This record gives sequence, C-alpha cells and structure tokens, in this order.
Amino acid sequence: MKKILFLVMMIGVSVHGLAQDELNRKQQSIQPKNSENKEVIPPTEAPPTDEPLPLSKEPIVLKINPDELFNNNILYKREANVEGIFYRRNEYLGGFVTKSFTSTIRYRDAAFVDGDKIKVYLNDKVIEPEVILDGSYKGFKINLVKGINKIDFEALNEGSASPNTAEFQVYDDKGEVIESSQWNVGKGYKAVIILYKE
Repeated sequence: MKKILFLVMMIGVSVHGLAQDELNRKQQSIQPKNSENKEVIPPTEAPPTDEPLPLSKEPIVLKINPDELFNNNILYKREANVEGIFYRRNEYLGGFVTKSFTSTIRYRDAAFVDGDKIKVYLNDKVIEPEVILDGSYKGFKINLVKGINKIDFEALNEGSASPNTAEFQVYDDKGEVIESSQWNVGKGYKAVIILYKE
C-alpha cells in the first residue's frame, strides 16, 4: 500500500511540475560573493529555451569512478540504504575535458518550485553559501584552473517535496553547452560535476 501511495504522490508531483508556466519568467542572477575565481553572470549566448539543449561538439568525457570519489571521503555523506528511497546518496553528474578558460554553470528547480536550497562549492571551497532554487535559472561564471575544477551542489534541504531537485547547464567560454542534466539528492548529499581544463 505504501508503494502505491508513494507512486501516486510521485506522479502527482511530476504532473504539477510539468504544469509550471515558466515562459513569462525572466532570468535572474544571484549577487556575487567575494571570490577571485567566480562571478555571477548568465551566459550571453545561451539559448532562451527550457528545452533540453544540444551539447557542443562531442565533449570529451573524463573517466572517474564515483565510488572512489564518494567512499571513504569525509567531504561526502555516506549513502543511506533505505529500500524504496533512491535519493539518499551523492550523485556524480559527469566529468568533462575542456580547453575553455571560463565556464558558466546555471541551475533551477527541476520540478515545481518548493523551496529547495543548495550550497555550492568549487574545489571544496564554498562559493555560494545558500541559494534558493526557483523556476528561473541562476548561476555563476568561474575561471577554470589548469587541471581539475570540481563543482559540488549540496542539498541544504528537500523543500516541501523530496528530494532536492534541480536542472543544470554547463557552458564553455563560447556559450556552447558542455553538459545539461538534472540531480535528485537528499538533504546533506551532493551532486558533483568535474571540469578538467587541459
């Protein structure tokens, strides 16, 4: 009975999320904090659409084992093995090789706007202590350092409907999409993307 109730609730949340009217909303950017390797700026050449974006030429995927990244690492909360709850874990969003000098990362609530909050890290340093996800894209621009640039999105809560959900886009310095996807994580867990600058 609980599984049926959970399924009905998830379908209801999905249908409600699809019914959002986001065409009339304007893009907003968050105010920058003092940091030398990021600035809050929406990509100037990003297509003004909510549809899945085509990736720039086939991005080179960086081979990383998420188990090695998350297990035995004090920076990541351990996965909770609860039957039927898939989101109490960290989520690896991919690793990509780029020659870009900067990257713009944008995100918004992926379902209906329910008060999801995140904290954003760049190479394990906090760059945004608290961001409330809404229906409009927010984001920031970072200067990529040579080698690994690891971006963590930590769920500070799960809003009024679990889990913490977001849609995100990563752009190179030419405004082309490197990656576009979603995360679904529980409170205290992180979604991670890695950009490796050649």
